[in-house]
Amino acid sequence: MNDGSINNLELIKSTILDVLPIIVLIVVFQVFVIKKTIPHLKKVVIGFAMVVLGLAFFLIGLEMALFPLGKTMANQLADPIFVSQYFSGRFEPLNYYWIYIFSGLIGFSTTIAEPSLLAVAIKVEEASSKTIGQLGLRFVVAAGVALGLVLGTYRIVVGTPLYLYILVAYIVVIVLSIFAPKNLIPLAYDSGGVTTSTVTVPIVAALGMGLGSIIPGRSPVIDGFGLIAFASVFPIIAVLLYAIFISFLKKKSKS
Repeated sequence: MNDGSINNLELIKSTILDVLPIIVLIVVFQVFVIKKTIPHLKKVVIGFAMVVLGLAFFLIGLEMALFPLGKTMANQLADPIFVSQYFSGRFEPLNYYWIYIFSGLIGFSTTIAEPSLLAVAIKVEEASSKTIGQLGLRFVVAAGVALGLVLGTYRIVVGTPLYLYILVAYIVVIVLSIFAPKNLIPLAYDSGGVTTSTVTVPIVAALGMGLGSIIPGRSPVIDGFGLIAFASVFPIIAVLLYAIFISFLKKKSKS
């Protein structure tokens, strides 16, 4: 058995161990607290088995393809030889515009594909009686992630402190929260969490590490991390702006 097969088996085992506490907790509460049998037990067991296998295969796919691909793309786009094909002379942040384009597009596409965001968007559409469409919400959140990653990769290129960007971003969140409809503020805040999940995080982390290791004068540890913070806060801003816009349209239609 080769190393790849061993690693895959370890990943499946790890996934089972991660999901097992959830199963135990649900069973304990259902049997000993609620004191009722688990309804549709056969379906539940099959469902949990599918969840475990699905997560395991998904994580294997990330490890085999998406994670190394994200890092490779970052290395190639930031390679001085590649950059020098378009610009020559001294270092300029705008010379790395291909990185900004790639990070924005990869942020948008991974967020659209994010299962947790899809699940939340469907529930929001149901709860709001389709006032907020699941596709529209996903596009808004994805646009926020894209903008955040563009700004985050720019920060890595120029090397400015992370806390300045995050501080300003959260000040913007606070200000927008004052004007946004109160019933949509929790949704906006949750949007920042659901975007940083199984699809987005590995690719974004690989992108940041790749940029930090290849751009001259940058550190993978100091400069490479922080992209996930951008991917978390900017969707909040995007959804708050979306909520304010929807509220404005409703008021305008009534007047």
